[in-house]
Amino acid sequence: MTAIRILVMVLSIAVGANVTACVMHRGRTTSIPTHSFSGMPDGKQWLTKNLDVSVAGSYCYDDAEPNCRRYGRLYTWNAAQQACRSLGDGWRLPTDDEWRQLAEHYGGVGRDSADTRRVSYQALVIGGSSGFDALLGGGRSHDDKQYSRSEAHGFYWTVSENSPATATFYNFARGRLSLFRQSDGEKQRAFSVRCVRA
Repeated sequence: MTAIRILVMVLSIAVGANVTACVMHRGRTTSIPTHSFSGMPDGKQWLTKNLDVSVAGSYCYDDAEPNCRRYGRLYTWNAAQQACRSLGDGWRLPTDDEWRQLAEHYGGVGRDSADTRRVSYQALVIGGSSGFDALLGGGRSHDDKQYSRSEAHGFYWTVSENSPATATFYNFARGRLSLFRQSDGEKQRAFSVRCVRA
């Protein structure tokens, strides 16, 4: 099993795309899906598609399975950490600093000028020059469990807490064509996830 896992990792790195390994075990062939990732200029490997691993505290936008295939799942802050760890091999939810460093390679974030926010948004959003392909998957509120803002905002969790109830997230805002850092994410809200590893 270890040799196959290494082969899958090598193939994933070589093609930079989804790879599915087929394993023969006790006379049956089993598919093991892996996730698309790419080495980015910050020296880390990032998923290049939104995470779509079903764990407690994760949801499909509008509770519709086709939206999970399109946007990935939306995760509460605790579920996001669990889902990244479930990938194994050192995958985890990125820190605020890791998101900031990635964004700075492409221009910057909300505290920077409007021009740099726009440059990083355009590079990191789907179809941009970076290959990161952030999606505008919207989010889910905790209080009324309503979904909103798909195709208008892509909200992405960091592991960095600001209080027992809040954590930092990054907001790809289509209306302003900008990438913003926001420190007031209620942990019970559900946002998109990209995992990272060194």
